[in-house]
Amino acid sequence: MSETSTPYTPASTITFGNNEMVSLADEIKKYKTAELIEFLRKEEDLGLDDDDLEIIRNEKVTGRAFLNMTEQKFRDCGLKIRPAVTLAKFAKECKKKKKHKELTLAPQLEIVGEESTGRVDYAIKALEELLCITEGKLHQVVMGFAQNLIQCESALQINKKNRKRKSGEAFGEDFDYIYRIVTTALEWYFILFTSDGISSTSKDPLNIRFTESALKEGSEEEKDLCKNVKQGMEVVVGLLKDRLECVGEKPDRKKARIKEYRSKK
Repeated sequence: MSETSTPYTPASTITFGNNEMVSLADEIKKYKTAELIEFLRKEEDLGLDDDDLEIIRNEKVTGRAFLNMTEQKFRDCGLKIRPAVTLAKFAKECKKKKKHKELTLAPQLEIVGEESTGRVDYAIKALEELLCITEGKLHQVVMGFAQNLIQCESALQINKKNRKRKSGEAFGEDFDYIYRIVTTALEWYFILFTSDGISSTSKDPLNIRFTESALKEGSEEEKDLCKNVKQGMEVVVGLLKDRLECVGEKPDRKKARIKEYRSKK
């Protein structure tokens, strides 16, 4: 875990799959012309050249329009027969495709907000949307909370920019939420940070205490350690599962989700 004075060491992101599926068409609908072109450029088996992509750029074809285009419409744009047939077929395939929502664990990720910039110990995201950020503090826990609050605000600003960039829409009443974890390794605090408030997911921190006696197989200390670690993992998995389920949802859907959660507390 890093303290304020810990030097930054670049680290690779870790991506792992899960059983949550998302419609590829739902993602493509959010693409502006430039993003659609970048997406098509990566599909090398389509055999598109720069001239083909330039036609799509000049015609200002967005992701939503692309999904509704037929071979004739592509021909009307000026594309030759082969790319027109290929793109029409590919557009149909995209409507049926599903893909996994992959979680990415990014160590030492720099969060750049409108008013502040800071590096978090770990950030978890899916489809460019930040879901959870963590701050580890062996000491100065209060400072860790303060830093994490600022980082959460910046994270929501990043999510908002990404939503606006993908959809091209400005949301009237914007709402989002993110989970944050502050830990000393022994004590774990789980916080829900939303656009309209902050709340704790539990009354007291989760305590995971490790002693030398816990190394003795079958001891009460070992059983307590295993139980507490299991409880901690269940909390983390539960938070990520909840947040992953609403990745890509509009602000009003997320707000309704949090309202329902608060009504049960």
